[in-house]
Amino acid sequence: MNILLMETSAKACSVALCHDFNIEFKRETTEGPNHASVLGQYVEDTLQFARENDMMPDAVAVSAGPGSYTGLRIGVSEAKGVAFGLQIPLMGIQTLQALCCHVMFSPLLADGMPEGGLYCPMIDARRMEVYTALYDAALNEVQPVSAQVIGPDYLHDMLEEHDIYFCGDGADKCQEVIKHPHAHFIPGVRVMASDLMALAIKQFNQGKFDDTAYFVPFYLKDFVASLPKNQLEQLANQ
Repeated sequence: MNILLMETSAKACSVALCHDFNIEFKRETTEGPNHASVLGQYVEDTLQFARENDMMPDAVAVSAGPGSYTGLRIGVSEAKGVAFGLQIPLMGIQTLQALCCHVMFSPLLADGMPEGGLYCPMIDARRMEVYTALYDAALNEVQPVSAQVIGPDYLHDMLEEHDIYFCGDGADKCQEVIKHPHAHFIPGVRVMASDLMALAIKQFNQGKFDDTAYFVPFYLKDFVASLPKNQLEQLANQ
């Protein structure tokens, strides 16, 4: 089984090729957002490796959100093009679950999740707002995906009963706000294409494919275009 993986939901842009449970090739940058300029080349480099090593993808998996409106749109458009061009199925992967996988399959929790512990992945949505959800150790949804403005009492009742492990660029900015002793912050975690691997393999084995023509990312919030402040002032004075 070979799956092409793409992640463009935040500033990082990455593409990887997995063969069974191994990442055989990857291209990535954390210096974005520059998805429009690098993603196509990353995909071509990965497909060239696949051709040379007899590992052409059986499916393509793309981070489906929530996250950056522009980044998600670019990633899904590229994934659709590959799926149509190679005549392979498309799979959308929930970005917050992929963030949990980054932690789950890394040394960050080398001793495993304590009994009753929960994951709280967070994606930065500007100011003190984040896209977030709660998952148990098996990635079953405890609280659904939502946009939340974070204050000192966020998840207080859940924290009274559970150790909660916060991760993601949204969690990094909340560390000084949430001070409960059961709140554990894992810094510097950002989702990359390789983090989609376990979820993509699971969906592939279950035959859970998306309709390539009609699939859209999970934006969670509508895109709102804004003008620079100086242009707004000019319009107001006209």
